[in-house]
Amino acid sequence: MASVQDQLEIKFRLTDGSDIGPKTFPAATSVATLKESVVAQWPKEKENGPRTVKDVKLISAGKILENNKTLGECQSPLCDIPGGVTTMHVVVQPPPLEKEKKAIIEPKQNKCVCVIL
Repeated sequence: MASVQDQLEIKFRLTDGSDIGPKTFPAATSVATLKESVVAQWPKEKENGPRTVKDVKLISAGKILENNKTLGECQSPLCDIPGGVTTMHVVVQPPPLEKEKKAIIEPKQNKCVCVIL
């Protein structure tokens, strides 16, 4: 049976100051799974929500969390209080602009012209 230390209570703070959660997760939960949870629970009335997990960055104790790490690996002994709620900040990357998309799809071709007089 899992002990209390194996469970972490986390709330996700959005950029407008509102929260998702708190919700309890096992310490073995991956950051990628947390991001999936954020995308699934994103408030429908909010604009500019994440479309995919790749659009979301989670920040805890000033560090951007990597997808392949678990909650247990990301815990900070200085910031996390046993039995307390951990706040993670959610940053959503905006989708690329149309100009940027075209630049990626159709790179500019440099043309060189020489004139001999």
